[in-house]
Amino acid sequence: MKFFKDFIALLMVIIMRGLLVGRMQPVHEGHLQVIKRILEDVDEVIIGVGSAQLSHTIKDPFTAGERVMMLTKALTENGISASKYYIIPIQDVACNSIWVAHVKMLTPPFNHVYTGNPLVQRLFKEDGNDVNIPPLYNREVYSGTEVRRRMLEGEDWKSLVPDSVVEVIKEIDGIQRIKDLSKREVI
Repeated sequence: MKFFKDFIALLMVIIMRGLLVGRMQPVHEGHLQVIKRILEDVDEVIIGVGSAQLSHTIKDPFTAGERVMMLTKALTENGISASKYYIIPIQDVACNSIWVAHVKMLTPPFNHVYTGNPLVQRLFKEDGNDVNIPPLYNREVYSGTEVRRRMLEGEDWKSLVPDSVVEVIKEIDGIQRIKDLSKREVI
């Protein structure tokens, strides 16, 4: 009988933890909505900052450290306690068949995976993980591609990101970086 009670007590303290992987180039309101939604299902979320080795390109202009800073400040701005999340930079691996093991090596244990990426879904399913597709929030507007396009074109991008992300982008001179990266090489 004691074993049964101990087992039930153990089940009561199991933390439900979810994994979300994204490039976050930059962090925008859609990311925050997805994170808030995931936190309705789990106790904690691991936010994997994907393609952490990439920066200073039009598609990936911000460093992993800058993206971690954006996430930390945006989550704080939105009242999400630091005890509810972990932010882990995750570099790409050139061999898809070992990528899940690579992610698991870098992260705390998790019970659920949240991703809209079909390749990531397949890789985690093949590894026996519970995979969920999070709802996307106004994807035509809330996408890193759209935010970066607006930055480059001098259009309103600030309404698509948290105020704290605007401040980080100002601090690192992110708009000028994107403009410089968009220039063609002169021979």
